[in-house]
Amino acid sequence: MPAELAFVEFVCDQIGAAGNVTFRKMFGEYAIYCDSKVVALVCDNQCFVKPTAGGRAWIGEVVEGLPYPGAKPWLLIGDELDDREWASHLVRLTARELPLPKPKKKKAAQARS
Repeated sequence: MPAELAFVEFVCDQIGAAGNVTFRKMFGEYAIYCDSKVVALVCDNQCFVKPTAGGRAWIGEVVEGLPYPGAKPWLLIGDELDDREWASHLVRLTARELPLPKPKKKKAAQARS
């Protein structure tokens, strides 16, 4: 079952204090960005945060899950998502540890006729 837009908007609202939070639909599910970095996925109305050392330390007892078949384990966030401060802090810690995305390559000039 694909994620519902209302749930994605809820997640973004809950973590909004972490920084510039946006989302993008990808393959029927959603990627959540914080300051241009993919920090979470919303799949099947569940929130998965990219695993980092800081995130694991903040959570303590980690629950992992697979956001989609063939994926590596991500941090599965359940009821903790209801706590805006907690969820925003987790995403802020995660974003700090992730590298900025590589700049997109410019498309090659079209062949001349």
